[in-house]
Amino acid sequence: MNKFLKNKPVKWVALVFAVLLVYLGYTLFFPNISPSKGEKAYLCIPENSSFDDVVSRLKDNASVYNSFSFRQAATLLRYKKVKAGRYEISGAMSNFSLIRKLRSGRQIPVKLTFNNIRTKEQLAGRLAGQLMTDSTSILKLLNDSAYLAKFQLDSNTSVALFIPNTYEVFWNINAYQLFDRMYKEYQRFWTPERIAKADAIPLTQVQVATLASIVEEESNSRTDRPMVAGLYINRLKAGMPLQADPTIKFALKNFELKRILFEHLRVKSPYNTYKNEGLPPGPIRVASPAGIDAVLNYVHHDYMYMCANATLNGMHEFAATYNEHEANAKKYQEALNRLNIK
Repeated sequence: MNKFLKNKPVKWVALVFAVLLVYLGYTLFFPNISPSKGEKAYLCIPENSSFDDVVSRLKDNASVYNSFSFRQAATLLRYKKVKAGRYEISGAMSNFSLIRKLRSGRQIPVKLTFNNIRTKEQLAGRLAGQLMTDSTSILKLLNDSAYLAKFQLDSNTSVALFIPNTYEVFWNINAYQLFDRMYKEYQRFWTPERIAKADAIPLTQVQVATLASIVEEESNSRTDRPMVAGLYINRLKAGMPLQADPTIKFALKNFELKRILFEHLRVKSPYNTYKNEGLPPGPIRVASPAGIDAVLNYVHHDYMYMCANATLNGMHEFAATYNEHEANAKKYQEALNRLNIK
């Protein structure tokens, strides 16, 4: 037999083998996925997603060049069980690299942030906008007093659990896990030193958060807030109604009010601190660490009255007597009238 014909089958086998190697190399290791914008992208896979869902999300968020080769690689690597999570895609990734990451469940944490929150609905929406869980699930727990009892809270005080900061959590954390995590952060924030300062006022931790929420709504100035806190604490100790305008806005659910009128003060609500003595049932916003510390480190003084400064600079004028207060209030009202603020 001719030597060339004798070796021909071997050459064909070698050629087929080489083609297979090239195909496997291309399918598994050739760059196939790259962010469409910038250097990084994130593939977010919700719970109960199918493999087809993963492919669809790759197309939408990570610019997969060849979805067929990704499917082939997934078959070769036996990627069947889809794990929910948020996965980082950086540079140009091969099918092999991405599938290995997806199979392992190696997520990139979310930097969860929330601040300047007034209502539970806002809080739930802000959190859900950064996580897989929906706002309805979070809001349900914020209003579930039976569940909140494990944290010594109820539906009125639930927002006190959330201390504004930046936290690293996994994107697919559920609402229950989120509350457990926030409780750990709450306990970490409330150090023995802070608890001792609260006891000395004396107020509970939740009461401090409640008063801090009023103080923060009352003043934007960090230097002014300890003075405002001191005034409210003086009123609490004297058994005098707080008469805090921000609580009226909260009771009316109208945060845009520029001027509190007598008709507003008639609102029937446990949050109306003109009609009810003591603190309202819970915070009127999510109190910040700075606001809480302003209460814990309040300025000791004898003032019982305050009025916004007539310069409208966000500060307050303080008075020990009602006559002094009336003079300050007159200047403030005149300033509002000049500017036609109603």
